[in-house]
Amino acid sequence: MFDLGWTELLVIGIVALIVVGPKDLPMLFRNIGRFVGKARGMAREFSRAMNDAADEAGVNEVAKGLKAAANPVGSAMDSVKEATRDITKGLDPTRYDPETETGKLAAERAENARKIQAATARAAAERKAKEAADALAKAEEYEAQLTPPSPESSETKT
Repeated sequence: MFDLGWTELLVIGIVALIVVGPKDLPMLFRNIGRFVGKARGMAREFSRAMNDAADEAGVNEVAKGLKAAANPVGSAMDSVKEATRDITKGLDPTRYDPETETGKLAAERAENARKIQAATARAAAERKAKEAADALAKAEEYEAQLTPPSPESSETKT
């Protein structure tokens, strides 16, 4: 669209110096700066008003729906995480009387859920550690390829 490079700005500055003169040039640049500041403020206010109107119209929900359609795996994982969170909240053993059979089952299920969460977290941590070790080994391999040959090996060739 409208793009000015350094050379164009230099030409404009030289022409302004010649046309306006060195005496009035600082006042001209000050007025231009004020104008640009007001224009930016108006653009920022317009953008904020458009975002507010989009929020009221529900465009953000449509955008979230489009992002979910573009990344179905991510949205599916979010749904699974939300469902898991809801289930674990439902397994709260303090909601039930601990003396009843329901309370005993709820406590047992909550304990099993904590064990599953701990095992899952441990497996994820081990997987990430393995990936990090593999990446470090690959980086060391590439660094070994970058090291220059030692001077001793070049002397033995001659």
